[in-house]
Amino acid sequence: MKITMRNQLINFFILFFFFVFIGDAFCQQSSIIKLIKADFWKNDKNLGEDIERIIGNAEFELDSAYLFCDSAYLNKKENNIDAFGHVHIKSGDTLDIYSDLLNYDGNTRIAELHDNVTLIDKQTTLTTNDLIYNRKTKVANYFLGGKIVNKDNQLTSLIGYYFTKQKKFFFKDSVVLINPDYVMTSDSLMYNTLTEIAYFQGPTNLIGESKYVYCEDGWYNTGTDVTLLKKNVVIIDKEQTIKADTVFYDKLSGFGEAFNNITIIDTVQNTVAKGNYLRYNKTKEFVYLTDSAEAIFIDKKDSLFLHADSLIITFDSTQSTKKMFAYYKAKFYRKSLQGLCDSLIYDFVDSTISFYNDPAIWSEENQLTADSIKIAITNKMADSLTLYNSAFIISQNDSLGFNQIKGKNMIGHFKDNELRKIFVSGNAETIYYIIDEDENKERELIGINKSVSSYMIIFLNDNKVKDILYLENPDETLFPENDLSAEEKILKGFKWLDEFRPKNKLEIFK
Repeated sequence: MKITMRNQLINFFILFFFFVFIGDAFCQQSSIIKLIKADFWKNDKNLGEDIERIIGNAEFELDSAYLFCDSAYLNKKENNIDAFGHVHIKSGDTLDIYSDLLNYDGNTRIAELHDNVTLIDKQTTLTTNDLIYNRKTKVANYFLGGKIVNKDNQLTSLIGYYFTKQKKFFFKDSVVLINPDYVMTSDSLMYNTLTEIAYFQGPTNLIGESKYVYCEDGWYNTGTDVTLLKKNVVIIDKEQTIKADTVFYDKLSGFGEAFNNITIIDTVQNTVAKGNYLRYNKTKEFVYLTDSAEAIFIDKKDSLFLHADSLIITFDSTQSTKKMFAYYKAKFYRKSLQGLCDSLIYDFVDSTISFYNDPAIWSEENQLTADSIKIAITNKMADSLTLYNSAFIISQNDSLGFNQIKGKNMIGHFKDNELRKIFVSGNAETIYYIIDEDENKERELIGINKSVSSYMIIFLNDNKVKDILYLENPDETLFPENDLSAEEKILKGFKWLDEFRPKNKLEIFK
């Protein structure tokens, strides 16, 4: 992968150099080095037959540029010059290059500068110890380390190219970009000083005061704080970690998007959210997640897995999660508890889960339905359960039939995530199969108990009804099984929904 990326970069720059720079170079001729002034100059045969030694306040014309230095060796025949001390090349109104030593070839128009090299182009300053500047292509490059300073940004790398005409830098190997808000390290980076956009390819790390970012492709606008990250993106912000294939974020507006293979890990709430499309709005304090959306509430013994068409997570100004809304075809799985509904709200503040529109919950062999259901959670375990309007509990008694409890409202209480007691209020009705539980003989049906009462309390053990306490005007009758028709063995509103019950965590997507 790295080899392919490197080859792509090499091919890109070969084409870039040829069409943009080398193409222009064919149309340009060599420049004659002209001495304008100096304090002293003479031919020095000790240096060579054609070399002039020039000393003191020397100034030369290099076609459209000027060269200043303390002293120099000028070879007019070869059309090259070696300059020493306070070397300064001035090209146009914006570009100035300084060094201690210089070798310039007027035929190739290539300048090699050494020791304390500084290139200044408007608001950009490049410093290095060795620099090659091609005046034909307008490209300056270094190979042994350099530093670029542009406004608040400071960048260092082992290899660097500066396209002075386009105001673009390309950096390679050990790239480090330092900004007041972060430090970025990368394998390869291109930076445009006009647009202030940094383009990076290869493994890239960005470290801020409380944030860490990793990706392998993308760009960052240092002026507007707009970012596009691609390939194996990881963002760690305090207690939250986000992973995705692609992430876009505008810091100023607080708007962001993420695409494909998204995972959000919240270590405070101990939750994980997944999906393939995410929209984030910091100002409105919400996250919208869809396309195979899933939330996992982590528990060492019994984690809960939730799926819906869309998840909306709201948070406060401190980024703490307040609520999670699961909309349309919500379904969840936990070993001790499963359920489904059309919409669900998980309130992290008061630790409750509310189920709306045809909810159904299964606790072991018990199916619970109502118009709406609310579960209260304590220490990540179900504490109590409330069924509002048309409350109905059904459990299948082997192949004999269904035990049923019906009422206006019900309140259930859990212990160790197991339903232990249910209080039924308003028009309470039951149909219950009485079984002879004598261990010494085969289980035998004694009869079917039908009862009506204003209120009742049901006690359970191992998720099975063990006792029923009737309160206020009870009417109870035990019938032989054959005395009741099939219609009389079920209560009005009976619905057995076992085919929709998730049997494992993968079936929440079924």
